Amino acid sequence: MASSTLFSMCSLKRESFDIKAINSNKEFKFNASNLLNRLPVKAMLSYDFMNSRLLTDENSLKCGQSQRLLRNRIQCHAVEVEKVPVYTMGKKFQLDDVIEAQQFDRETLNAIFEVAKKMENIEKKSPGSQILKGYLMATLFYEPSTRTRLSFESAMKRLGGEVLTTENAREFSSAAKGETLEDTIRTVEGYSDIIVMRHFESGAAKRAAATAGIPIINAGDGPGQHPTQALLDVYTIEREIGKLDGIRVGLVGDLANGRTVRSLAYLLAKYQDVKIYFVSPDVVKMKDDIKDYLTSMGVKWEESADLMEVAAKCDVVYQTRIQRERFGERIDLYEEARGKYIVDKDVLKVMQKHAVVMHPLPRLDEITVEVDADPRAAYFRQAKNGLYIRMALLNLLLVGW
Repeated sequence: MASSTLFSMCSLKRESFDIKAINSNKEFKFNASNLLNRLPVKAMLSYDFMNSRLLTDENSLKCGQSQRLLRNRIQCHAVEVEKVPVYTMGKKFQLDDVIEAQQFDRETLNAIFEVAKKMENIEKKSPGSQILKGYLMATLFYEPSTRTRLSFESAMKRLGGEVLTTENAREFSSAAKGETLEDTIRTVEGYSDIIVMRHFESGAAKRAAATAGIPIINAGDGPGQHPTQALLDVYTIEREIGKLDGIRVGLVGDLANGRTVRSLAYLLAKYQDVKIYFVSPDVVKMKDDIKDYLTSMGVKWEESADLMEVAAKCDVVYQTRIQRERFGERIDLYEEARGKYIVDKDVLKVMQKHAVVMHPLPRLDEITVEVDADPRAAYFRQAKNGLYIRMALLNLLLVGW
């Protein structure tokens, strides 16, 4: 902004940047160096400002900082502030790997979603896209998958890239011979440009990323996280509901072992005035680490045993299956949890007209087939959105913005 007799005072709130004008002849305590380091924008200080009347904290001045700030006491005139976007066309993506939902801030999420919208047009209008021509993606899956593996492979091929795949690396790879994950990653990275990995152990994706010299995408690590699923879930909510701030979300089903709901909770915490309801059998309640994180982020949450009551309040009912594979030999606990909460026509009757039912799939009997015909059943649209999000991530990790 141009020089004036007003000084723009900055108020920092998480990722927001509020500006208000104050009188230029009023003295104030100010550490210019600290403010510049903390601003979510690039600030350029004019000559008038650098020689302005400041009451600075002498102890906070760094070595070499102009002592003129202390000596010269003249009026403060202007601060020139230039907004810098989270991305610049042609620049490298700020993440080397996609491992967990906590990696993403709100601004980056919004930028990724804009790229995903562009990918929708590419998928529909330009089936011969060659954005990733010459790149090779390896899908290394130690657990069964249909949607995640195929959507990643489809995303790569839609953008002109090629795919190497192993659907059940736990049984049909050298892992069955006792090869370590680290050795497998070192080998596979020699054949490819990016690795998409699903593993049965929580934390396996971090181990892979620490080993590899190429990007690693976590496609689900045991009961840990599933960040790309969370990205497509949030993208779907925005497309279906029209907003992310101020929403009410009911997470239903296996919340203790559900990596999708864990990652989704982390991402929802990036938005304002969100409330999350946890609805689950006692044996699979949401773990305390997620509850503590939401509390630390100021996100309201509540546990409930009444699905009908929660469904009537929520914008999103996010149903998940009770995961038999997470119970080991405790079949009794699995049978105790299964079938307790089912989304059917009775649940639809109490839901608001604008609300949606989501599910990461596959489903068993936790959403009845009769729900499919209702326009609020968003789970197959949700699965399709996974293609666009994964196209966006592959493009960003391999090529950049």
